[in-house]
This record gives sequence, structure tokens and C-alpha cells, in this order.
Amino acid sequence: MASTASAEAPASPAAAEQAQGYTPPPAEKPSDTRRRSYIVWSYWLIVVFLGLPIWWQTTAIHRASLPLDGMMQWADGKACRPVFPLQIEIRADALQEAEAQHLVRLTQHALDDLNEFSGHHLRLQLAPKNGARAAPDDPEPALTIHCRPGTAATSSLSPEEPRLDITYPPGAAPQLTSASSSPLATYITNELRATFAEEQSIIAYLLSTSSMAAAGARPPSLAPEVAEALSRRTTRSLRYSPTYHLTFSLFTDRGLPNAWDIEAALEEYIRPLLEVLKPIHNFTVDTQVQLYATPGGAQQAEVLTKEALSSFINAAEWPLSPFIGGAPTVNFLLYVGNQTIQLDGDDSTNTAQSWMIPQWGTVYLLPLPRADAHVSLATLKQPMLTFGGHLLSLLGTPVSGSLPVRLSSLTRIRSTDLLLRASSSLGSLARLTEKLPSIAIPQSVADGVETTLRHLEQACANLGGVQGLTHARIAEQEVERAFFEKSMVGQLYFPDEHKIAVYLPLLGPISVPLVMGLISELKNWIARRKKRAEEAKEKKAQ
Repeated sequence: MASTASAEAPASPAAAEQAQGYTPPPAEKPSDTRRRSYIVWSYWLIVVFLGLPIWWQTTAIHRASLPLDGMMQWADGKACRPVFPLQIEIRADALQEAEAQHLVRLTQHALDDLNEFSGHHLRLQLAPKNGARAAPDDPEPALTIHCRPGTAATSSLSPEEPRLDITYPPGAAPQLTSASSSPLATYITNELRATFAEEQSIIAYLLSTSSMAAAGARPPSLAPEVAEALSRRTTRSLRYSPTYHLTFSLFTDRGLPNAWDIEAALEEYIRPLLEVLKPIHNFTVDTQVQLYATPGGAQQAEVLTKEALSSFINAAEWPLSPFIGGAPTVNFLLYVGNQTIQLDGDDSTNTAQSWMIPQWGTVYLLPLPRADAHVSLATLKQPMLTFGGHLLSLLGTPVSGSLPVRLSSLTRIRSTDLLLRASSSLGSLARLTEKLPSIAIPQSVADGVETTLRHLEQACANLGGVQGLTHARIAEQEVERAFFEKSMVGQLYFPDEHKIAVYLPLLGPISVPLVMGLISELKNWIARRKKRAEEAKEKKAQ
């Protein structure tokens, strides 16, 4: 029975379908097959030759070309050998022309033998007797030495101009027959070294803490205590800005005083200082009177220790009005009270009336009778003089020397600082662009870098004068603007993972049908090729 059923079973699935009355679909026409292939391939052609180029063009990140090698050379200190040539003129009208020239040569040899910092070089020349410059474009000397005969060797710096007055006793002037040094040449050498010693130490410290130390002009090594003092000075000084805003505030814990002669005090004690600082900085000034209660814990103390200053001087809570204009604000606060500040130890006599806050300003404690309603100009003299001295300290001005010499040194110090900061920012920008290949680099950044490099070259060539400061300031401003470009900063917070999260929901539903259709079409094409190959083989066999 089983063998009979097996014999009557259909021979194939097609025969079984026919036995059940099922009619298979007709074979696909070749034209339909080609039409389906054309549709699939047309979609892929549109995607490849139209969609991808449009997507690439609209989403491509513009990266302007940057001179990365040149930027890294500045950052590594290889593009500039910092040299500070200080032109010093010697005027010795009492000597003959040949004797004066011999004095200049002997002094120059003595300076060169003692100088340990070749980058900070004092160049001596004999001043013309008529006072005229050899050429109109020649820079003004950093210092002029007036040598006059006298009874003893003395020296004094002029408070009004960069001039060093030296008197020398008889017999101190060099003789033409003597090739060795003379007492006058030795004395001038020692005075010049003492005059520019602080400037040389500050510049040497700035270079030693940067990559410029490897540029060829190695600064001399500084003693640990000197380096520590210069570090504190750098921390205390304000960051360089072409413009500062000065705010003078009168604070009182009662209704009196309510007026002060601030305009007259500023005109007499502050304006002259701001005028001489104008080649380096510009200033804007405002004044205010504020009513503010004495902070708790300090109202009963007449002598404040440094530990109590943190509660007494509370710059975060004082109602100061900061200048809204982009320039840093320097605060000078006159607080009416009978307190004094204890400086060191337990000796109550070692006290002061003022306290300078690093990178912020100064607080001056002014004792006044409680009945005084007005602060006179005479009372404001000492606070204003203190504010002027502290302003110079906050700007980073050297301490030793006359004011003209200190300001001349400040120009070179600020030029060095700006040059080093601009070079470091160039290196940071170059490393950033190399580390983040997907970050956008607009053309404005490339233009800023080009401008920075051009002005850095000019600054490096003119480090001894005001032109070097001007070029260094422009270079630092341009590289800072390029480094903090808005379009670049925005790309820092858009990593590749975010791009995947954005594109995947959009491209997933579109790419799956396209990929599956392409795979199906490739399978059909392979099947047709095999079928044609088998048919050709059968024909060949027949």
C-alpha cells in the first residue's frame, strides 16, 4: 500500500502545484528586467553624482591654509633672536674730540667685557656737540651721559629726561697714550650697569621662562631669590592693554564726607603721570562717591593685620562701577576710616595707610574727623601720590632709576612680553589646527596669522624702541583675535559622535532600500550570467 502511494506521488513541486490547480506567474519580460535595472541604477547615479557632491559641498569644512612651519618656528624661538640695542650717547664737551672718542671706546670695551647677556647690549656713541641728529630718522638715545669736570666723581639721574649727569675729578679722563681703561671709563661703566641692571634682570627672566631662551641670545642665569621676586612682580602686574580705565572712589561708612576735590587732585597729581605714559598706554578716568558700612570685625580695630584684610578689603562686594568698554579697570579706593595696616611682626609702629591688591588696584585708608564733610586738595595729596606710584607698579614699571629711564625700560619690557605672548599663541593655534583636522579655519584667521607674522618680524627688529612695542601690540591683538575666532571655537564642541547622531536617522531610512535594491539587482545579474553561460555550454555540446 505504501509503495502504491509512493508511485502515485507527484514527481516535482511544480507538478504538485499543477495538480492542485495553481498557475505559476508568467516569466518576467526582458524589457521589465531592464526597466527595473535602469530604475535602480538611476537612483544610484543620482546619489553618487548629484547627492554626494551637493552634500560634500554644503557640509565641507573650510580650512584656510596656514603657514604652520613658520608659526611653530616662532613658538619654538627659532624665528627671532631677541636683541635689545640701547643707544647711549656720551657728551663730554670739556674734552677734545680725540679724547672723547677714546673715552667712548674704552667704556664700550669695558661694558662688552662685563656683559653676560649679549642680547641686552649698550651701544655707546659720542653725542654731536651741536645737539643735532645725524639723520632725522635716527631714534632718540635711551640715555644721554653728560660728563663735566669737577672735584669728585658723582652721578645723578635727571627726573625730567633720560639724562645721567656725571662729574669727574682732575686726572680721571683717559689719556690718548693709554690703551687701558681710565677711572672715568670705569665709573661710567659701573653707573650704566647699575642703571639698567633691573631692566636686564626682568628681560632675562621673561626670556628664561619662554622658548626664546633657545634662540641664541641666552639670558644670564638668575639667582633663585631674584627669580622668585621677579615672579611675584609678574603676578602682581596687570596684563598689557593699550587702554586702561582708572576708577577713583571715595568710600565712607557714614553720610560724611560727601564731597572731595578729586578733579583738582587728578589734574595736579595724576594727569602729568598719564601724559608721560601716553606713548605706552592710554587712560580713561571716572570718579564716584559711595556709602558703604565698615565690614564686620574691622570696625573696632585701629590696626589691621594682614589676616584681617581679607574681610576688610572685599572687592567682590564693594559697589564699584566697572567700565563697560573692553578696557581693564584699575581701582583706586579712598576709604575714610581711622584704621592702619600692620606690615610685619607685632610692632604696631610698623604700619601703613595703603594696600595694593595685585591686578586690581589700591585701597587707601584715610583718617578724618567725623564732622568733616569735605576732603580738601591738601588732604588728597598723599593718597594721589600713593595711587600714582602703585599705578606704575601695576603696569610693571621697574622700581630703580628716574621716571624717564623707568618708562623707557617699561617700553622694552612690554615689547618683550607681547612678543613672547604672540609667539606662544601662534604655536597654540598651530597645534590646535593639527590636532583637530575637522575644525574650521576661516580666511580671517589666515589673514590674522599673516598680519601677526609680519608685525612680529618688525617687532623683533625694533625691540629697543617704541616702534617695537607698536608692532608687538598689533601682533598680539591679531593672533588673539584669530585664536578666539567664533567659528573656530564653535567647532571645538561639535565632535564626530554628534555628526553620526545627526546623519544616521536621516540617511538610515534612505540608504536601506537603495542598498537592498542594489544587492538584489547584483544577484539577478549574476544569475542571468550563469544562465547564459549554461545555455551557451549546452549549445556548444549539441
